[in-house]
Amino acid sequence: MDNSTSTTNPNHTQNNHNLHNNGPRRNETGKTRSLIHAALGAALIAVCSFLTIPGAVPFTLQTFAVCMVLCLFGGKVGFSAIAVYIALGAVGAPVFSGFSGGFGVLLGTTGGYIVGFLLIGACYWTVEKLTRTPMTTVWQFAALIVGTLLCYACGTVWFAAVYSRANSAIGFTTALSWCVVPYLLPDAAKLTLAVLLGKKLRPYLNRRA
Repeated sequence: MDNSTSTTNPNHTQNNHNLHNNGPRRNETGKTRSLIHAALGAALIAVCSFLTIPGAVPFTLQTFAVCMVLCLFGGKVGFSAIAVYIALGAVGAPVFSGFSGGFGVLLGTTGGYIVGFLLIGACYWTVEKLTRTPMTTVWQFAALIVGTLLCYACGTVWFAAVYSRANSAIGFTTALSWCVVPYLLPDAAKLTLAVLLGKKLRPYLNRRA
């Protein structure tokens, strides 16, 4: 006959209780952090849309910001930041280049390139999920290059269609030579800078998290 009595360790029970309660808190903290990062990302894209680099072919830092947000915050949050940015512009906030805004901008000749930013985000997010590990620099470059090419295709088809409707008809090649070719080198430089700078800053962001 066993006369021993079972006892429960109060510390063990308390630890289990704390672990049970900390789970939802961590989820809420993670969601809050993601929302803040998405808002910061949208703000960064807006600010960089206002910054124009002078030269033979002036360009904004909009594409740099899109790539930077993805490299800093990851595919899911980065895609959300891009979507928030476009939504703000669509409802009239002056967040597009030249302090413009409104749905009319998206329906204009350059609207396809703005919508195409979502393709960059979607491509990056997809590659991030497929690799299932922290993305290496090579994968980041690959995802952003493919996404940028998709953005070019979307924007150029859009430009040709809208321009042809309002003016004389132009082909895809002509639109490409007007809207893409002059910006290939600047875009390559911006993409490279975003990846390298994101690689340097991401550890500090994770450390604060």
